[in-house]
Amino acid sequence: MNILVKAPHMSVTDAIRDRIEGKVSKLQRFYDNVQTIEVVLDKEAEKFKVEIIVTARRRNTFVASHHDDDMYACMDHCLDKISQQLRRHKDKVRDHQGPPHDQVAL
Repeated sequence: MNILVKAPHMSVTDAIRDRIEGKVSKLQRFYDNVQTIEVVLDKEAEKFKVEIIVTARRRNTFVASHHDDDMYACMDHCLDKISQQLRRHKDKVRDHQGPPHDQVAL
């Protein structure tokens, strides 16, 4: 799994980068087929913007973004949004499959 952290209009400290990589690496427990995670940090008009783009197998792309005054709160809200999307997708894929062979009625 590749993790990319981009900040085009601001500098990223090591503390922010470590926190992002630590939290984003946990997204794989919601959906196993995650290939790349791109985190874009930006500052627009005294507000921070965080955008997380997750690319999974079979061309599945999930995007979440959030604006807030606090960078850490913005990251947490964005992570909640993307984890919810991944959880829903995993449930959808799992429920789409048929029942196990031992439960098939004859």
